[in-house]
Amino acid sequence: MPLNRQRRLAGLGLLVLVAVGAAGCQSTSSSTGLDASSGAIGESAGDGSIKNTAEAGQQWRADPGNVQLGMAYAANLQALDQIDDQLKVLDELVRRNPEDAKLAAYYGKQLTHHGRAADGERTLRRLVEAGKADWRVHSALGSALDQQGKFTEARQQYDVALQAGARKLSVLNNIGMSYMLEGDLKAAEATLRDASSLPDGDSEPRVRQNLALVVGLQGRFEEARDIASRDLPPETVEANLVYLRTMLSQPNTWQKLKPTAS
Repeated sequence: MPLNRQRRLAGLGLLVLVAVGAAGCQSTSSSTGLDASSGAIGESAGDGSIKNTAEAGQQWRADPGNVQLGMAYAANLQALDQIDDQLKVLDELVRRNPEDAKLAAYYGKQLTHHGRAADGERTLRRLVEAGKADWRVHSALGSALDQQGKFTEARQQYDVALQAGARKLSVLNNIGMSYMLEGDLKAAEATLRDASSLPDGDSEPRVRQNLALVVGLQGRFEEARDIASRDLPPETVEANLVYLRTMLSQPNTWQKLKPTAS
């Protein structure tokens, strides 16, 4: 998703995108996902230290097939906002560990999260075609497709994720945001209300904030304020509503929100 569109959406303070669903956008994720973790490869957090990053790089270059060392180096590069280098490390790890499906899934999610949705799609589709995809991969693939404006295909992947036993809340959130990006606000609202009504829905503020956004996009500002106020301070809610009113007063609002198909 282009950076200027990400900023428009992030500026609302309500939307959880990309994030590489259920991985997500994802970012931003989702496309839209709540489950951004790969689920199993032991991702570590980098500390942003140049010294530690250099040391991690030296250790990994001595053993470039080592997933643990490569992940630690990639995490440090990400903390320093050296995203191109981070993705190069992950690409090298995947090439040296072709049987590691969880590593490949994580790489696909990171590609999508960092605006390379088409590359993320290709990586995740290879897992599907090889029969190595769990529900998280299908949800992440949905996020990559949503970012490219392929909404129907994205929701097909989310449906597969649900059939495969996905955490229903996160996938319903992704489906709702997919409808929102397509401009079908009624379907988006209905789906997000379904997500919110689940037993674990009340404990997930991001779903609630996405619902507030969708309600606000329909011009129901008081209702949106009530929903958003459950989790956000009043000044943040009011700033979001001002932004939303301003955006809706401008022409071609959906052209600003919707991803461009590629």
